[in-house]
Amino acid sequence: MTMTDRERQLREEPIVPLFFKFSLPAVVGMMVQALYNVVDRYYISNIPGIGSTAIGGVGITLPILFILMGFTMLFGIGGAANISIRMGEGRKDQAERILGNVFTMLFLVALGLNLVFLPNLQGALRLFGATENNVEYAMRYLRIILWGNFINTFAFAMNHTIRSEGNPRWSMVSMIIGAGTNVVLDPIFIYETIPVLNIPGLGLGVEGAAYASVLAQGLSFLWGAYYYSSGKSHIRLRRENLRLHWPTLRMVMAIGVSPFFIQVAGSLVGALFNNNLAAYGGELAQGSYAIINSIAILFYMPIFGMNQGLQPIIGYNYGAQNYDRVKRAVKIGMLVATIVTGLGWAFIMLAPQMLVTPMAREDAALRAMTTDGLFKVESLMIIVGFQIISSNFFASIGKAKLSFFLSLSRQIFFLIPFLLFLPRVFGLDGIWYAVPLSDLLASLVTVFFLLNEFRHLDRDHRAKKELDEAALQEELSCAPTSLIE
Repeated sequence: MTMTDRERQLREEPIVPLFFKFSLPAVVGMMVQALYNVVDRYYISNIPGIGSTAIGGVGITLPILFILMGFTMLFGIGGAANISIRMGEGRKDQAERILGNVFTMLFLVALGLNLVFLPNLQGALRLFGATENNVEYAMRYLRIILWGNFINTFAFAMNHTIRSEGNPRWSMVSMIIGAGTNVVLDPIFIYETIPVLNIPGLGLGVEGAAYASVLAQGLSFLWGAYYYSSGKSHIRLRRENLRLHWPTLRMVMAIGVSPFFIQVAGSLVGALFNNNLAAYGGELAQGSYAIINSIAILFYMPIFGMNQGLQPIIGYNYGAQNYDRVKRAVKIGMLVATIVTGLGWAFIMLAPQMLVTPMAREDAALRAMTTDGLFKVESLMIIVGFQIISSNFFASIGKAKLSFFLSLSRQIFFLIPFLLFLPRVFGLDGIWYAVPLSDLLASLVTVFFLLNEFRHLDRDHRAKKELDEAALQEELSCAPTSLIE
């Protein structure tokens, strides 16, 4: 497909088929990613003798992993949104400069984060809630992940930049390659005897899970690198664009700052969660929370995939001033996302034990606590879908400040205060219920700003339509008339 064909598709194809055409590959890829996450936790939590402690240790690493992902999103998502907008404006040279600057910053950031965390690993993990019993498992896992962060950073960012120029299928294949490889390698690397097959494995425990993740992301990275080096991309990675250009970086970070702070706020919340869980539920509660996160992500990953599919549609049409198409795309995304979270909510409310049992087969106490926690934490999951789509919408149209505010509303303004107050009154239940209460308040705030932005889009659409009609009338009035003999 030529660039002209792809631009025509984004500009003119009906929104519903366009939404599914762009979103389904991303949804498939993200679901494979979610499955990998669940399988990863499944194998760790069922390691004989140490599973419940080891899964808690791996869960402790999440706040630091959020920070790593936050910096990747700062430049990866910020760059992808800007690439879509610039292509919609017909400014390919600027899109290529954005791509080059993003790649340079990703390398520098990955290097800087390793220099910060690797020499201070145990201290950082203690700060984020590690206990005497699970800190060793957390260190073994995270040390390997940090060394592999150079690969993971580029693999993740390329998925977004490839999708931003309108090639979601290639990005989907990249995610499937990475996640599928991880699922295959996990039991081989983790266990001494591979389950079901009953053949020898490497027996590396939690370190095996980390090695499997790094190797899998390496294959995903190679797939993305081949895309840019083989001439298949519509924008090129040029050497001269690797030189940092501050106005370009500022433009990228203006949009990327929203998902960045979501992740950083998630890191703060994760640290607060882990420390509160240790205080009110012990290491068992930390293991429960790690499993709850893995299950919840099964239902949220499809919506993240929808966001990735919507981003080039929204960004391109906003840049091309097709405001009515922007609004329709967002509405369709919100409807489908709400259906997905509604189905997830129903499943969790009716049969939470069906999701938890495979993840905690060897420990009845862990299984009971996780089932109870999952039911309470996701009791308002049904309202979260539209909120995720809305936050992505504001980022995709370049409304950086508003997207930033909405991103912080749930984590900083609501969830952290609830986590500081509710456990003192309700104990472990206070930790679980802090999540749905934050979801509710953040959703109400999001509705207010979303309706306001829709009114602005309607106004801009009417203004553009009037200008187009006036220009057409002027063109017709200036056109020569033919005489009828």
